[in-house]
Amino acid sequence: MIARPFITSALRQTARPTFSKLPTRFAPIASRWLSQETRSAIDKAVASAPVVLFMKGTPETPQCGFSRATIQILGLQGVDPAKFSAFNVLEDEALRQGIKEYSEWPTIPQLYLDKEFVGGCDILVSMHQNGELAKMLEEKKVLAPAEDTPASE
Repeated sequence: MIARPFITSALRQTARPTFSKLPTRFAPIASRWLSQETRSAIDKAVASAPVVLFMKGTPETPQCGFSRATIQILGLQGVDPAKFSAFNVLEDEALRQGIKEYSEWPTIPQLYLDKEFVGGCDILVSMHQNGELAKMLEEKKVLAPAEDTPASE
């Protein structure tokens, strides 16, 4: 005899909708929720600087821990402020929802480098720890120039 909890668990698993099992022909339906106006605005924002961050709050006052951690990582990496632009998704609900669909990534913050989606906070933390982020930022030439320190006399 099969244990009842096992059957109940199996039924719950089969009844739960999973979007990854949807045929690919349904994928274009999801993109219809993003208006052309919002898509164009996001395209323009992504192209506004070599390093673009969509976050909750601003770099000076992040409004969530993940956005704060992302800003800290970019600072530790030495990203040039002149090559960086941030957009506060809390100011615009269409942007907040639209950026998730645009990137097909469910969370915020989201980092773009030369118009290409890099990832969210978890990806950036991992890339920072293993050195991939430093290498990528250096290859894209988005790091602040090293300051010349005067020699001590």
